Amino acid sequence: MKRSYYYLSEFQVGDKFTTLSRTVTETDVVLFAGITGDNNPIHTDKTYAESLPFGSRIAHGLLGAGIATGLWGRMGLVDGSAIAALSTEWKFVGAIKIGDTIHCEIEVLEAKRSKSKPDRGILNIQYTIVNQDGAVCQVGSMATMLYWEEPEKEQA
Repeated sequence: MKRSYYYLSEFQVGDKFTTLSRTVTETDVVLFAGITGDNNPIHTDKTYAESLPFGSRIAHGLLGAGIATGLWGRMGLVDGSAIAALSTEWKFVGAIKIGDTIHCEIEVLEAKRSKSKPDRGILNIQYTIVNQDGAVCQVGSMATMLYWEEPEKEQA
């Protein structure tokens, strides 16, 4: 059976991927507010939010980041090789409004083998969240520990 995911040794700096798109809904924002307790009126109060520079309610910044990592995950490219998330850096450069359809443009920034544990290493990717109008909403990076190559199977 052919695997559909990559090991770290198969990624190259500069590799680019584009995720599927997803529309951010009212339900997404309401559920995120409920789960996190972040009920800031910019997300939950239509009248208040209309008085602010964006002119409407906007999605939580971390909701956008979460959707981005989910869109990357849906690609399945590290489903059998990822060990653990290590760090995240994120910038909120534009709003994601309810009803926006977003996708991510992913670029490999680093694919580095560990010197102390050569069976693994770090994949650092940049996420650029883009809406239906081509506007960049968020930019972030995430470092993830991956197996360098397929682990050898132990003989029984």
